[in-house]
Amino acid sequence: MLPRTHWDIFCKLVDNYGDIGVCWRLARQLAHEHHLQIRLWVDDLVSFKLLEPSLDPSSASQNVAGVEIRHWTTPFQALQPAQVVIEAFACNLPDYFISAMSTQSEKPLWINLEYLSAEDWVAEHHALPSPHPRLPLTKYFYFPGFTADSGGLIRETDLLAQRDQFQQDESARNAWWNKLGITPSINALTLSLFAYPGVPLAKLLSAWRASARPIVCVVPASALCAQISAILNSEALVPGVTIRRDNLTLIGLPFLGQDEYDRLLWACDVNFVRGEDSFVRAQWAGKPLIWNIYPQQDAAHQQKLAAFLAIYAQDTPETQALSAFWRTWNGIDGDAAHAWPNFAKALPDLERHAQDWAISLAQQTDLATQLVNFSQKPL
Repeated sequence: MLPRTHWDIFCKLVDNYGDIGVCWRLARQLAHEHHLQIRLWVDDLVSFKLLEPSLDPSSASQNVAGVEIRHWTTPFQALQPAQVVIEAFACNLPDYFISAMSTQSEKPLWINLEYLSAEDWVAEHHALPSPHPRLPLTKYFYFPGFTADSGGLIRETDLLAQRDQFQQDESARNAWWNKLGITPSINALTLSLFAYPGVPLAKLLSAWRASARPIVCVVPASALCAQISAILNSEALVPGVTIRRDNLTLIGLPFLGQDEYDRLLWACDVNFVRGEDSFVRAQWAGKPLIWNIYPQQDAAHQQKLAAFLAIYAQDTPETQALSAFWRTWNGIDGDAAHAWPNFAKALPDLERHAQDWAISLAQQTDLATQLVNFSQKPL
């Protein structure tokens, strides 16, 4: 069988940036490291530009970082499908495109790239086929994950080497902070804050203000900034603005592109992240993290949170403090003002734990490589 070198990736932005964040990282890695021809279809180029500043949202077709980016519009243009078609997060391919796939003499490999989960059932369903009810096509459900029996995680080949070089070079870190208009504080605990609206922020800000150790919290632009300003009755926390309350300093940042956001995670002592993309990147940072999982109906997200904690947080005092704070941050139980001091006290042990976790994850084959290997198998 000839190698499948032409790929289509379809992505729809729903209400956040996680979908396109995952797809853009994956597309770039497939193009750069595996030398594939990638055509990425995105329905919302304006939002996409926040992650990739060089993107032109007015252009229906453009090449950025070696990836052909197409604006996904309705009606869909007539063209030949690629040899591999990735339908990211059940975004539903255009009817015309599915029909065109079915008429190819060599049918494309059709993959539904699923959301990330640590739940036990993922391994049972990973890479299972699903025949189309009417057409001679088969869709394969592909699950990223944290174990060897899953599809793995996005991890560029040089990611950890870049991280280590940055974290070990104090002058490079200081220069990067200065580029953002920030002078690093040696004695302060530096945090990045990215979360969905609705987290127990007022209680946490109160705990931070009373902290014995100074806290500097950098906040990339999001809806959370308005919530912070309202709680503190302060000026708007926009990029470049600094708000000081007692032992807490809050600094507004612009919405960072993916490469710069990675460096933010590497530079901070603790990272608050949300969704899927920033959650995975925070794990590669090797720093203590707090995950705000995307809320779902019927509290299904609580099962996903518990499943990850079951593999990430071993039964030790420090990881118990982590689990307690994560549950509080996600509105399950507890009080953020009470849970934070225990979490902060455990930070030295949690940093070692985070570093060990990143090393163990890196032993697995990454998602892009697994997808390429899967595409080369006879099906």
